[in-house]
Amino acid sequence: MRDEASGHEHGGVPMGRPADAADTGGRPPADEGSGAVRSAVRAPEIAYHPARRSVVRRGPADPVKVLMHRHRELCERAVDPLEIAAGLEAHGLTDRTAAHYRHRDVFSLAEELYARVPGVGRPAPQAPGPKQVPGDDARCGWALPALLPGAACLATAGVLRASEGVLGGGARSAVTAVGALLVVLSLRFCLRGGPLRAPDGADGVTLYVCWLLGYVVYGDDLLAQVISGGPDGDWTAAPGPLLGLVPALAPAAWCAHLFAVHARHRLAGSHGLSEFGAGVRPLLFGVVALFLGALTALLFLADLGHSGAGGGLGGPVALGALLFLARLLAVHGFPEPAATGLAAACAAEVAATFLVLAGRLPGLGLLARPVEAVVAAAGTGGVPVLACGVAAFGLLVHASVTLTRASAHASA
Repeated sequence: MRDEASGHEHGGVPMGRPADAADTGGRPPADEGSGAVRSAVRAPEIAYHPARRSVVRRGPADPVKVLMHRHRELCERAVDPLEIAAGLEAHGLTDRTAAHYRHRDVFSLAEELYARVPGVGRPAPQAPGPKQVPGDDARCGWALPALLPGAACLATAGVLRASEGVLGGGARSAVTAVGALLVVLSLRFCLRGGPLRAPDGADGVTLYVCWLLGYVVYGDDLLAQVISGGPDGDWTAAPGPLLGLVPALAPAAWCAHLFAVHARHRLAGSHGLSEFGAGVRPLLFGVVALFLGALTALLFLADLGHSGAGGGLGGPVALGALLFLARLLAVHGFPEPAATGLAAACAAEVAATFLVLAGRLPGLGLLARPVEAVVAAAGTGGVPVLACGVAAFGLLVHASVTLTRASAHASA
């Protein structure tokens, strides 16, 4: 009995008995061909241990291969790893997600994908030659067209000023029409290339822009006549803001170029999406501030030269900021919010006039009081300041989120 007990303590098999008989309770062993019985009989040193389940495969040995097949088309068409990183971010991949693929960030993961997937859209290696400064010819290609709309606008204003009292009303109207046509054609030529060129299908905002520019010229006098009981007679035009807004296309192109180039440089030197966003956000605010400074100077000079005073710049400045932010969003692939901001400003300006007219109906005088309060506080120019200013602020907030993503600069 003592030996049997010690046998169970040390080996689990009583001494003097075969191992098979000990495990089968004294029954004769089954046929050796039975695999089920043989698998149940194992030595204690290779017995089952729960801790050994950790060696079971949990997925593919190369997790990057799954991502590589999922985004093969993106990787094949990319011309550099930055474009792959931007595409992965657009598909919702973040730095935290990249850790599941054994990489510290999306940029490191994109570099591996770029190296492993042969690309069909990558430029062939060129033989070494004399080093050239890239971008000089391209910059000359858009810098001069950006000056044409302002030159056409100022030339038309100069002809009208010089011919005042010399040409009749019909001739002056013809000069104005020809000048407006030249400005429109030069605008279309300028916006088809360079830093302000939007992707195809992103230019469906022409009606909104025409309304906003028309209101900045005629809107103040129209609203004043409506509030006073009109409209009566012709509307007095105020071409001063237009003479400052159209030449501002040149600084707008330069500011958009600066933003695209510096954002691309930051993208190349970043080691994470959050790091890139934190670096581009101040750049965006700085570019907007630079454009607003140039726009304010041009508007002040235009208003001073046309009417002899430098007041009433709030509405044109707000409109210029709205147009610049809308174009910047459209250029980087976000035409929908740009169109929404422009449409909201147009709707507010249209609503201001119709609310005053509706307030004349019996019992509806309350509808006109908000507009009358704005006019009483800031004049008729307060309506475009409020309409365009609020819309521009909304686009700036949206741009601070969308334009600080790597996907917004994939092909910048």
